[in-house]
Amino acid sequence: MNRRALITGASSGIGRQFALALARQGYAVLAAARREDKLRELIAELPSVEGGAAHAHLVADLASPQGIAAAADALNREHYDLLVNNAGLSFFESFYESDLARQREIMSVNCQAVMELAHAFLRQSRAGDALINVSSVVDYLPTPAQPMYSASKSFIASLSECLWDEHRARGVYVMGLCPGITATEFIAKASGGEADGSSLPAAMTQSAAEVVDEALAALKARKKAIVITGRGNRLMAQLPRLLSRHRLIKIMSVLGDPTRAL
Repeated sequence: MNRRALITGASSGIGRQFALALARQGYAVLAAARREDKLRELIAELPSVEGGAAHAHLVADLASPQGIAAAADALNREHYDLLVNNAGLSFFESFYESDLARQREIMSVNCQAVMELAHAFLRQSRAGDALINVSSVVDYLPTPAQPMYSASKSFIASLSECLWDEHRARGVYVMGLCPGITATEFIAKASGGEADGSSLPAAMTQSAAEVVDEALAALKARKKAIVITGRGNRLMAQLPRLLSRHRLIKIMSVLGDPTRAL
């Protein structure tokens, strides 16, 4: 029987790379995202699955209750061996000057959707299944230019650690995946096109393929609750042990500001 994987935020970046890599491993992929044209392009690229299972796409905006419900319904209708909670949203803007609706969107996509889909998945999961929640290295490095994003990614990491422990005895593996700066369209979208991360040192940037390769290696090992990808990111994640919280925030206010560093 074919294994099935549901991937959110699958139309580009890390989510798209997960879909390609998992399809090559024989998973029947359900790719969920907002942009139907991009999803159709992705499905056309995926290698066919032996055994009759087919890849499919689901148009769902996880900033809305209807979009979250559509993805949860898919998990409730049939068994999935793997859920990749990858969809994420951010804006580089002052918190108090921003539209509150935009902050609610971040909460919906990054927290509400992750929580509801994880709940639906784990209720139908069985031994051998796995859940990957995509957090970020900003869990260790709070970034003032992205306050809601930083807070939401800490939520995801903490939730993942707790669920990892909760489901170990069931044989269900939960991973909190923490990539750093990745060569995707994320920075350009979050900054409104003001930055794309190209000015950052290459040592600080990974490709989406590199992130997914490390994630799938960790998935095979099924050991760690938190997986930080990239040697540079793992080193950066040690800063909270070396610096005071006050000093760390001052440093990240520069390193994480697209107008000053990215």
